[in-house]
Parts: sequence; C-alpha cells; structure tokens
Amino acid sequence: MALWICRAGKFGEHETRFIEDNRIYCTWDELQWDMSAIDNRELFRVKLTETYPEVVSVNTISNWQAQLWTFSHLMAVGDWVALPSKIKRVIHIGQIIGSYHFDANATAPYQHYHNVVWKKEVSRESFDQDLLFSLGSAMTICRIERNDAESRIKKMVNMASADTHLPSPEVEADEIDLEENALQEIADHIIKKCKGHDLARLVAAILQAKGYTTYTSPPGPDKGVDILASQGSLGFGSPRICVQVKSGTDSVDRPTLDQLIGAMSNHKAEFGLLVSWGGFKSSVISETANQFFKVRLWTHKEVLQEFIAHYERLPEEIRELIPLKRIWIIDKRVD
Repeated sequence: MALWICRAGKFGEHETRFIEDNRIYCTWDELQWDMSAIDNRELFRVKLTETYPEVVSVNTISNWQAQLWTFSHLMAVGDWVALPSKIKRVIHIGQIIGSYHFDANATAPYQHYHNVVWKKEVSRESFDQDLLFSLGSAMTICRIERNDAESRIKKMVNMASADTHLPSPEVEADEIDLEENALQEIADHIIKKCKGHDLARLVAAILQAKGYTTYTSPPGPDKGVDILASQGSLGFGSPRICVQVKSGTDSVDRPTLDQLIGAMSNHKAEFGLLVSWGGFKSSVISETANQFFKVRLWTHKEVLQEFIAHYERLPEEIRELIPLKRIWIIDKRVD
C-alpha cells in the first residue's frame, strides 16, 4: 500500500470539509470534468491545457498533470493518506476506502474525491524531523516513500504494515518546501518555550508591538480572560479587547467561546480575541460569521504570522528566547 499527501488548500481553507466529510478532495478550480474518463496521459495533458489556457508555463502544466493524474488514476483503496493541518499542530492520518469519484452536481471545488476513514490525528511533536521534512513536500498531492515513512506512520496509529505492493507513481516528494518547514520549526520552538501561561505573555507582547496597552492576568484561574488590551499609552482608548489564550494541543470547543463572550460583557469590552494553539472545533468555526463584528479567532498559524510580522518590535527577552535570522532564497515557484 502507498502513503500519499493530500493538502486541503494553501491556507487550510478546505480542511474542515475534508475531515467532516471523511474525504480527500482535489480542489483545483475550474476542473469540471471526469479525470478517470481519460486513460491516456498525453490526452490528459491536452485536456488540462484546454481547461487552463491562461497557464503558459510548460513546467506548471507538467506539474499539475502529474498531481491530478496521481489523484484520479494512482491513489487506490487501501492506500494511506496524510493531511498536514494548517489549523492545528497535527497531521491527520487516514486510509482510502473509495476509488476516485467525480460528482458533476457537487459544488466546486468538491467534485473530485476519494472517501477516507480518518484513523488518527498525530501531534507534529510526535514526528521525527526526517518525517516532517518528507511531509513538507511543496506539492499538494504526492507520494511519500523516503525514510520508511509508511511503516513508521502506521505504527503511530497502531496499524500493521501491509504487504501489498503498488507500482511506484511518477510523483515523489523530492521538492521540499523550505519556507513551510522553516515556519513549522519556528512554531515548534515557540510552543516549546511558551507553554501554558507563557503563551499568553507572548500574545500580550505581540499586542503591545501592535500598539496596544495590555494587562495580563497572573497564572491560575482567569475566569475567561488572560489579557485585557486597548489602544493608547495608558490603555484608556478604544477598542477594548478581552483575550483568552489556550496553549494546549486540543481543539477549543463552543463553551470556551461562550465564556469569552461573557467575559467581554463583564469587562465592558467591545471585542474579543480567542487564541487556541490547537485550533477550534467546528462548533466554534461555524460561529465565525455570527461573531464577525465581535470576536476574532487565532490558531497557531495567526500567532506565528503576527510573531514574525512584529518580531523586531518584541521585547529583547522574547527575541533571545526565540532567536530568528532573516535569510534569502530563490523562489522556485516562479518560472
């Protein structure tokens, strides 16, 4: 059996749909034809070129052809799939239980899919660095073969390795996304150094770098508030914000959001910020629109983005705790 990566969008925008539907989707835009109907790779390439006439790069078309052919012709029932989360600090591990299917009546981009049973979500901290590099391929869809990845990941979910052998596909995880891996390493270092109440102190420092005056509650029961923040040198300005910070790896559920909203009322705050390093359950995400004008949600991804964006304005002790160095590399995504 093979082990594949299938990503849920550059920013993880399709991830909740993948997990709740028990499927992996091929989320290319405008791909509204049955890929399994074309068995010839050259004809497949011609059809792809007709679908995306604006793509003039031969390399891009070749790259897309390889990934889409993999999804529609090479992924098979019984294969394993890894979904690196953009929302939480986990890798979702599943097994394919359905062959490729095209549903012309489904809403784009959810027309192409395999049914999957999700076995387990494994914390990134549980993976050795070589596996994280293998899972850090720059491609959306690819096979992972290096470093005995398949058997090692199966052991993580207490499943025996299968003996069935599939022909090796033409797509391999040879190209590592250096930026993605660097960001993951920084995130790992942040949570290693800033567990528990220390993450609240880090979030407070980020808010201060953004121009807010903050009050951080001492360690212990916080009654739904870790940080109070407002604009101005003395903190008497507006907006007034209540912040709740959760540093655990578990997804935050709806009662935590309700607790923050109650704390906002008690403190006469106009807005709330709920920070969860482990992400949010669907019951919280579904409230995004209803709470749009009152509450913002930060996962580890937003904390990391804000940390990097304001790094040079953070206190020296934080920069010493999490030292970063700026480097330049060639962007190979640009032809």
